[in-house]
Amino acid sequence: MNSGDTAWVLVSVALVFIMTPGVAFFYGGMARRKNILSILTQCFAIICLVSLQWVLFGYSLSFSPDTGYGIIGGLDWIGLRNVGQQPSADYASTIPHLAFMIFQAMFAIITPALMVGAFAERIKFSALVIFTLLWTTFVYDPIAHWVWGTGGWLGNIGALDFAGGIVVHVSSGVSALLIAVLIGKRMGYKKEPFAPHNLPITFLGGALLWIGWFGFNAGSALEAGGLAANAFVTTNTAAAAAGMAWAFMEWQQDGAPTVLGIVTGVVAGLVAITPACGFVSTLSAIPIGLIAGILCYFAVAKIKPALGYDDSLDVFGVHGIGGIWGTLATGIFAATAINSGGADGLLLGNAKLLLIQIIYLVVCIAYALAVTWILYKIVDALVGMRVDKESELIGLDLTQHNESAYTVLE
Repeated sequence: MNSGDTAWVLVSVALVFIMTPGVAFFYGGMARRKNILSILTQCFAIICLVSLQWVLFGYSLSFSPDTGYGIIGGLDWIGLRNVGQQPSADYASTIPHLAFMIFQAMFAIITPALMVGAFAERIKFSALVIFTLLWTTFVYDPIAHWVWGTGGWLGNIGALDFAGGIVVHVSSGVSALLIAVLIGKRMGYKKEPFAPHNLPITFLGGALLWIGWFGFNAGSALEAGGLAANAFVTTNTAAAAAGMAWAFMEWQQDGAPTVLGIVTGVVAGLVAITPACGFVSTLSAIPIGLIAGILCYFAVAKIKPALGYDDSLDVFGVHGIGGIWGTLATGIFAATAINSGGADGLLLGNAKLLLIQIIYLVVCIAYALAVTWILYKIVDALVGMRVDKESELIGLDLTQHNESAYTVLE
């Protein structure tokens, strides 16, 4: 047991926890004023729901000894049985097993919270509660086991994902896009303005995300050492590069950089470096961030309008596209000189790693889409996913929660 490692991981738990309220503010400011409380409520409810699911059985499904074929963990650790103050030799030998468990819980929490932005302003709260529990159990938990769990089949073939490029961002991004398509466009989409109602709140959310991401990525080293420092620096570097790339794209395409653009660009860079941060150098983080900013800008500003889908707050354009690029970038830029537990990538002569990363992408995207579609249909049949037209017009704050964020109209 190492007290320094334990302290760092517990601090990282708190940092990653901050990210979910950060997501709530980031999305809330971009929504219309009549729907901000619904987003805050959804994100906070997800914290509560997934915290309980994780303790009761989610952690066991994701990380307990494999039941065979690398598909899912068993029920050995259900209700945190056999998960205590002593370290786990399988995952982190210098920190309490409970510390590893709660660190991973924060990842399970933020993943469904990220999806909230795609179907914002039109989902029933009851549907969100049921869907979140089902999705976390049948999509997140298996994918986490495949990659990070002892005996997981993707981890066994050499797939690299330091802090959740696919486990968190791609799985949520593609699932969110599918839900946005299935639930349908918001009333008046492309016929009336849907401008962000409070950009300072969005800025605050983006800042909280940037701060929290240091725990997300550097905490994934699970020790207070050189690898954590590398992940910390690459995370900041990629975010900075992507933020400026997005700002310059806006400047060139639209005539002016915006606060929404630079904050969104930073988040895109943070997403892209997530799978790579513990495997690549600081200099490699710069092109990873720059390309993320450019790709995600085009996904949001050009591709979404061209295809016409209503991903309300650009979950797929930022998390889906950013995570896909980051996963591929890991296969290109990874170096064993940075992390001997990883592998060299394409630029160091190992094309096999890039192929493995592509397999990892294709399998997880296909699985997430298929299961999300099934779960959506089940929940829609049970309680209906979308609010009625009158509720949508009035706003979800009042119709779903009997509250209003602003008592004085401007």
